[in-house]
Amino acid sequence: MAKTTARYVCQSCGAVYPKWGGRCEACGAWNSIVEEIAPAGQGSRSAPQGRRIALVGLEGESAPPPRLEIGLTELDRVLGGGLVPASAILVGGDPGIGKSTLMLQAAASLARAGRRVVYVSGEESVDQLRMRARRLGLTDAPVELANATGVQDIAATLASAGRGEGRPVSLLIIDSIQTMAHDALDSAPGTVGQVRASALELIRLAKAEGFALVLVGHVTKDGALAGPRVMEHMVDAVLYFEGDRGHQFRILRGVKNRFGATDEIGVFEMTEDGLGEVANPSALFLAERRGNIAGSAVFAGLEGTRPVLMEIQVLLSPNPGGAPRRSVVGWDSGRLGMLLAVLESRGGLRLAQQDVYLNVAGGLRITEPAADLAVAAAIASAAAGQPTDPSLAFFGEIGLSGEVRQVAQAESRLKEMAKLGFASAAMPRRLGAGSKRAIASPPGLTVLEIGHVSDLLGRFSDKPTGQSPAKTRKTEPALEGSE
Repeated sequence: MAKTTARYVCQSCGAVYPKWGGRCEACGAWNSIVEEIAPAGQGSRSAPQGRRIALVGLEGESAPPPRLEIGLTELDRVLGGGLVPASAILVGGDPGIGKSTLMLQAAASLARAGRRVVYVSGEESVDQLRMRARRLGLTDAPVELANATGVQDIAATLASAGRGEGRPVSLLIIDSIQTMAHDALDSAPGTVGQVRASALELIRLAKAEGFALVLVGHVTKDGALAGPRVMEHMVDAVLYFEGDRGHQFRILRGVKNRFGATDEIGVFEMTEDGLGEVANPSALFLAERRGNIAGSAVFAGLEGTRPVLMEIQVLLSPNPGGAPRRSVVGWDSGRLGMLLAVLESRGGLRLAQQDVYLNVAGGLRITEPAADLAVAAAIASAAAGQPTDPSLAFFGEIGLSGEVRQVAQAESRLKEMAKLGFASAAMPRRLGAGSKRAIASPPGLTVLEIGHVSDLLGRFSDKPTGQSPAKTRKTEPALEGSE
């Protein structure tokens, strides 16, 4: 029997130590170091000599394997057009956000198309999976279910299919990778060693047998995928299933994809019958917007290759004493502080005695700087007590000197505005017609070019609650979408 040796591994970053410690020196996490038992012969140089491998060139005669379209348009969009055979995909999300529901719907859709799909759950029994399928109306789909946690058992079952014993498997779903265990390790399931070894064994099996592998992973309190970051490097694509459980919207975001674009999103709506696809998220996010409220502006954002229009809401509350509060939901709080400083220094808008509350309606989170102009318009609208034009949308980045800078894919944003019936767009100044970066606006859409934040603030009426009198212009209309 092989001798075993003890090692201590951090469950947050995967760092290995010869003895236990209260704090991990690599990542700084406290009480994250756990003892794991591994065979002493691992990594030994006395291993038998390997065989030579064949080296080939970049050119090849074989065509790339066709993608497997799942049938869920939003999921296929994030994957880059469907599943790539022999690929490994990691799907993470908060508990209860709907990961298992999405995976079961994807498995049923692919199985109905004639593909063999195997769904292995280490968290739910077969009866529980059937109960969920009955609730979602998926009982007619020929999905093969199993409740198992042993990686070797799963590998033996699927390897027999590759030897001609039954139809070849097209998709294997593991829910979740934290429940899997490898016989070579004595540590408990969910530890760094078990997660790494189990994922590596399953990925090797998928590459050898040629089926697509989906691993469902848990997330930590910080929102990162649980386990070592090396698991994200082992897979071909990493998808995050995001959303606030208080809202019905769910966002599937791709943060890594070797076979498609990153930062692509798919939008779903949680209903009683499961997750429904949202083909036009802009119209859904703006459905409950009221255009006659001060402090609201529409932002023409971009999520991956998809333009999405969403509402920015700002509320100002007087705070005569003490430090003013800056509360942000769905945007970067540091960028809000910078934008407030620019509006005060370059535009003369005084907000030092105002509490600022900012919210992105619908539960979305904005990461691109193109939202600066829409946020500035919402702040100016709230300060002036005057609504913006409900048929006007904004996009543009604001620099520290107050200038409004160009952003990527402006034409896609303008087309989305015109498609949803917006009459005008506020955006950075366009370059000349002879420039390579010249932007053409769709027919029927009036473009309001803004070069500086003072141009934006000057178009609101002379009724601000916190604007400096020295910087106020006398009688100019609010933003109406025309110059």
